[in-house]
Amino acid sequence: MKKLLKYITLPVVASMLLTGCKQEFLDTKPLDKVSSADAWKDAALAEAFITGIYAGLGQGGFDEQMLSSLSDETIFTHAGRNINVINEGILNPSNVGWENVNYRWGKDASKNDMYARIRHTNLALENLRTATFEDVNGLKKRLQGETHFLRAFYYHQLVRYYGAVPIIDKSYGLNDDFSIARNTWEECVNFIIKDCDSAITELKDITMPDGKANELAAMALKSRMLVYAASDLHDIPTAKAKSAIIAAFAKPELLGYPSGSRVTRWQAAKNAAKAIMDKVPGKGYKLDLVTPVSIEDAKKNYISLAMGGASKAPGIDAEAKKEILFGRFFTMAREEGGMQMGLYNGPNGYHNWAGNTPIQALVDDYEMMDGTRFDWNNTAQKEFPYKNRDPRMYASVMFDGADWKPRDKASGNVDPASQIQTGRYDMGGGVLQSGLDTRASTIEDWNGSWTGYYMRKFIDPDPAIVDNNTRQVIPWPFFRYTEVVFNYIEACIALGEEGEAKTWLNRIRARAGMPAVNESGAALVARYQNERRVEMVFEDQRYHDARRWMIAPATLGRKTVYMDVVAMLKPGATAPKPYKYDETKYNYTYKPTEVNSLENRRWDDKMYFRPISITEMNTNTKLVQNPGY
Repeated sequence: MKKLLKYITLPVVASMLLTGCKQEFLDTKPLDKVSSADAWKDAALAEAFITGIYAGLGQGGFDEQMLSSLSDETIFTHAGRNINVINEGILNPSNVGWENVNYRWGKDASKNDMYARIRHTNLALENLRTATFEDVNGLKKRLQGETHFLRAFYYHQLVRYYGAVPIIDKSYGLNDDFSIARNTWEECVNFIIKDCDSAITELKDITMPDGKANELAAMALKSRMLVYAASDLHDIPTAKAKSAIIAAFAKPELLGYPSGSRVTRWQAAKNAAKAIMDKVPGKGYKLDLVTPVSIEDAKKNYISLAMGGASKAPGIDAEAKKEILFGRFFTMAREEGGMQMGLYNGPNGYHNWAGNTPIQALVDDYEMMDGTRFDWNNTAQKEFPYKNRDPRMYASVMFDGADWKPRDKASGNVDPASQIQTGRYDMGGGVLQSGLDTRASTIEDWNGSWTGYYMRKFIDPDPAIVDNNTRQVIPWPFFRYTEVVFNYIEACIALGEEGEAKTWLNRIRARAGMPAVNESGAALVARYQNERRVEMVFEDQRYHDARRWMIAPATLGRKTVYMDVVAMLKPGATAPKPYKYDETKYNYTYKPTEVNSLENRRWDDKMYFRPISITEMNTNTKLVQNPGY
């Protein structure tokens, strides 16, 4: 105790002695912090504050647990992460399941809550109005534009998960009343669009560095928000007709438009998309094609798009980067989680984690090369299900027998052919050997796919990058030009302008090597929805699209189907050692198998919107809970 008092007392005594001769000694500022008043006197500090607000973007969609696993794209391999709570429909205000930082409301207000980010944008906008730093080259206006975009983006994240939310457009003090009701859906949409319009004006024709908000990003956000606003889920008469839970909800204005002209909403959506297409007609990547490219060129096109032009792998076109209107970019100078997509999702036979693995429903939705649907009742297609398919499948999904990186760089010389092995293979005498990328692999018997597939898209194919220990710099596309074109197509279809819709839809298909579509009416809508599904796969689109189109019961609610592959030696054939895919020696059988042990998926209409957590409901008694909870 005497020692403790000694070390406490000495600084106190020293300060007393110093006080008499130099009072200002105590009037020092901390070296690791900046006062809020000083931040807005200095241009660099003000810009640093606003740059910090971008942290709310997280890693983009490049998280270990991806939004694709809340949809009919993938399933998350590792149990115990609360994803099943959502997919099995057992989520409720007391157990909201997995929450990604990109849409969290109330989980951790100090760091990862969308409203914490929104508060920072409000602070920035308030202080920028009175900031005293020298406004060189219109810096203040540019910073306002970035901030308006970020506030709009964070609100759009909230409303597309929860429906209408409270609009807070000022910073709160400690003595303020924090109880606030949810605004209407229409008010939320209008607020987001207003912020987008402000950002568009303030960022007009300004060239911004990668990863920073720009005019096109604000225009793309406006386009997305208006398409959502016009969709079935947010047109209350339509939504009520399709869902008894929504029909019984007493506050439908929190979910959509109870009245008003839907044609007007679709026209606004069309105009917003067309404004981007008119402003930068050459921005999209190879969207001027009218004749389908070859299958090899189509694969190169799509892989280049997925890589954002950033990969050094052979055949990657750096021009594909121009497709990205706003993205999350990475550099080797910073070791970030979003740079580990190969580790997160690659095959366990390469010492990766197989986190989000494609399910059969996705693979089945890739068309045949002639534009017809794949059909398990077709004998020839059933015998060779991975042949003559949409080239985007080969660029997005790894399947049994698919070529991949040199395996010896990660796992030794056990597979000179470097092919994905997710089946069981006759090695002589009817003895079946499990593939190197199965959950019975001799390399790793964990971290393997349950489904028989692996994600390929967003994993850098550069053979120099060994996924389990090398980071990649592939950007995440928050908005890319093709999404804007899809928004335009969707609005045109809704407005009865099918000829214009098919012109642009077929340009996307030509880039992918697929033939033109000629359907009309409901058939055209179905073709459009499937086209958007496969083109935008794993880009955080499907979960929202299936809900806003209100096709979730038939899509997101499906049971999961895996692929069981067995290869038996043909009479007189000798097994290759080590094993490799060989149709001359093996007869391969493919059996889609429904498996519900990892997740017993089902759909409940309450899942059109996420529940507001019980903590938020208890903290703010003015809130109204979403329907079904």
